[in-house]
Amino acid sequence: MRRRDLLKYGLYAGGAWAAAAPASLLATQQKKRYASDVVALGRTGIKLSRLAIGTGTMGGGKSSNQTRKLGLDGLADLLWFGYDEGVRFWDSADGYGSHPHLKKALTRVGRERVAILTKTRASTAERMKADLDRFRQEIGTDYLDIVLLHAVTDRLWPEKKKGAMEALAEAREKGIVRAHGVSCHSLAALRVAAGTPWVQVDLAQLNPAGSRMDADPDTVISVLREMKAADKGIIGMKILGEGDLRNRVDEALGFALRQDCLDCFTIGAESRQELADLIQRIPEASVRV
Repeated sequence: MRRRDLLKYGLYAGGAWAAAAPASLLATQQKKRYASDVVALGRTGIKLSRLAIGTGTMGGGKSSNQTRKLGLDGLADLLWFGYDEGVRFWDSADGYGSHPHLKKALTRVGRERVAILTKTRASTAERMKADLDRFRQEIGTDYLDIVLLHAVTDRLWPEKKKGAMEALAEAREKGIVRAHGVSCHSLAALRVAAGTPWVQVDLAQLNPAGSRMDADPDTVISVLREMKAADKGIIGMKILGEGDLRNRVDEALGFALRQDCLDCFTIGAESRQELADLIQRIPEASVRV
């Protein structure tokens, strides 16, 4: 039996332990981590693979490298390939234009077997409710696992997006959304997110070079540890600096895998070959000191 099949359902508890254990302990015991490990996302109750397939490299204006280069069938095929390898966490956004690609992929994948994250620019309750209805129709699902306020930079974002936050909280109570949070793109916004109880999940930029990050790695990690202490789910992004660390892949992966403040992370592979390479590199990178 292949390892990923063993991890599907029976080893959730083991995956959750791996997400919470100190990185130093894992390194000492030489316990390898895998892209397909099932991990717990904070205290949201959501369990997903350690690696997410990102669909928004250089994304914006309803497109991304993935949607532009691969098209509908090609990106769906990439998601299917990842699913077969145990990578069952899909990272999308309205701004990436990747919802229809996820819908195509769901024609061959059971909805309950993947975790779907998407993001919105909504600020008002009315816009948020409309987005949630549209997103579910575009993806072909009755519910969304994680919905984030996208690319927040203003430290006053809770005040300016109060309506959207209230609508998301109501949607969670109704089972339309399982967890809500924010994608931060400034240190000020990140600090506010750490102290905001409404935030259940944060998507944060982190890599060893500080590339395309909100601050230097040590500063960001200190804030993420505050979030972790508050039981928030934390997802890393910009792990490879959106390509800036393409010649330092093993170092960047090892850095992310050693962080006790990250539950999981997303990387935007642009081909089967790239995704297969990431999946292959992660176990060795996780024990490289």
